[in-house]
Amino acid sequence: MAAPLRTERDITGLLNMAGHALSNRLSAALADVDLTPRMQCVLIHALEEERTQIQIAALADLDKTTMVSTVDELERRGLAERRPSTTDRRARIVAVTEKGRLAAEEAQRIVDRVHADALGGLPADSRAAFVEALGTLAGTTRDPGPQPIRRSRNR
Repeated sequence: MAAPLRTERDITGLLNMAGHALSNRLSAALADVDLTPRMQCVLIHALEEERTQIQIAALADLDKTTMVSTVDELERRGLAERRPSTTDRRARIVAVTEKGRLAAEEAQRIVDRVHADALGGLPADSRAAFVEALGTLAGTTRDPGPQPIRRSRNR
């Protein structure tokens, strides 16, 4: 019995392998500052603007249980805390502490380095198109690209 004729490369397999390799590199690099990629992601989204756990979970594509345990760990380490929202007294936000802001800034340098190293294997003129194509394939516009971290007076 013959295998069916393939007309396209297995991009699912290639993307999975590339994602797995990059995730492993990122996890190992962030371990140097005692953070996980998930913790870093939550800290960055919480620093961008006042957000609830539910809002951050949606941005980070995390389920509720994972989000709760991640924020619990950030609180335990003194990197973030749950506080009442300044705009909605019924809502609680994830507020990053000064210690958490410093950790997020250091970790973001690591994340940027790991990503730049990964893209370094591509010709310079192809990198932006590749990243744009990945966003299109993922069907998401959740990550608008580099943005400065806003510093709140409350932190």
